Amino acid sequence: MPELPDVEVYLAALRPRILGEPLEGARLASPFLLRTVEPPLASFLGRRVTDLRRLGKRIVIGFEGELFMVLHLMITGRLHWRPRGAKIAGKIGLAAFDFPTGTLLLNEASAKKRAALHLAEGEAALASYDPGGLEVLDADLAAFREALTVESHTLKRALTDPHLLSGIGNSYSDEILHRARLSPFRLTGQLTPEEMETLFQATRGVLTEATARLRAEAGEGFPEKVTAFHPQMAVHGRFGQPCPVCGTPVQRIVYADSEANYCPTCQTGGRLLADRALSQLLKKDWPKTLEELEARKRGVG
Repeated sequence: MPELPDVEVYLAALRPRILGEPLEGARLASPFLLRTVEPPLASFLGRRVTDLRRLGKRIVIGFEGELFMVLHLMITGRLHWRPRGAKIAGKIGLAAFDFPTGTLLLNEASAKKRAALHLAEGEAALASYDPGGLEVLDADLAAFREALTVESHTLKRALTDPHLLSGIGNSYSDEILHRARLSPFRLTGQLTPEEMETLFQATRGVLTEATARLRAEAGEGFPEKVTAFHPQMAVHGRFGQPCPVCGTPVQRIVYADSEANYCPTCQTGGRLLADRALSQLLKKDWPKTLEELEARKRGVG
């Protein structure tokens, strides 16, 4: 799922292309994309783009007359910039938005079409799509601490809860926790003041650096290859590969439709976190340390 850095880079690429330009056409290939009926999509035609902003992980395109398109790309939705009038791509194409400068295409690779387009009129209506999470890059340590300690959650859950923090998902939460050297299952209420400040700085640092890196990679072009996996990442998507800090093989735990990647040495004091499915299956045989895991693989012990 595109997260804060990806959405910010999309917005940076869209501004010189569509800001101030009128929407000349809107073509929908999937009836399930548009989730609202008021205001009608036809009312956007001919209006100029006056605003581009991020709302959590959503892209907001504002038009004259306080009309807004709110686009949530979900897991596999991606944007592409093509010459004006470009065709919508086969099975993966969802929509095309035509401007004098070119066409913005929306594709979704997954068979489960989860990407969503909502239309809103007025700032009050737009605000209803804001999950309300704290914008960490605009906040101070006190606000960050307050957001994380409203309720006691695991750090992984807290970082990815859009009602607590804005724009952070599975990928960058892994990177943030690795930089902060904290376990994804540590409870927010258990953090010391020093650990909370370390997590705050790690969150700001990871998001800022990732956004700058992606912008540099895109340059003047449009970000066509938005992905949750980057070679510069320390742990996310690097299961079994060496941690760049200590060399320990990166581990992962899978739960529901998500996962957490972490370094046992850097984050959990050498302890392996129990994957719920496997730990229930293995019970007492679940290896507690990396050494036990390696011995199990070798058939020792």
